[in-house]
Amino acid sequence: MDHKKQLKELYKDTPIEAGVFTMTNKQNGKVVVGSFNNLKRLNGFQFMLKTNTHTNKALQADYNTFGADAFDIEVVEYLKKKEDGYFDAKKELEKLEEKWLDTLQPFDEKGYNSKK
Repeated sequence: MDHKKQLKELYKDTPIEAGVFTMTNKQNGKVVVGSFNNLKRLNGFQFMLKTNTHTNKALQADYNTFGADAFDIEVVEYLKKKEDGYFDAKKELEKLEEKWLDTLQPFDEKGYNSKK
């Protein structure tokens, strides 16, 4: 099996995990909190920043100013799925993200999130 095919298989076999992430600007301390039902989508999040197409204008502006190396991305919490009974992953992920928004308060001068 060639290397490219092995990588594709490895990618497909990687379990899909949902969770909350932060992206912190090391230059000014600003943070953005986000979540994905599939954390593999972080690659797309970063790609949008690299191609200057991200919808968060403040984050995009700082990314353009400071560059990719000025930012750290960290998964702060994975969604733990219940084994028994009904489990609404979307709703639970929203609650988890809300918890981190409440904890970090990444609004205004402290971050890139907008208050809802």
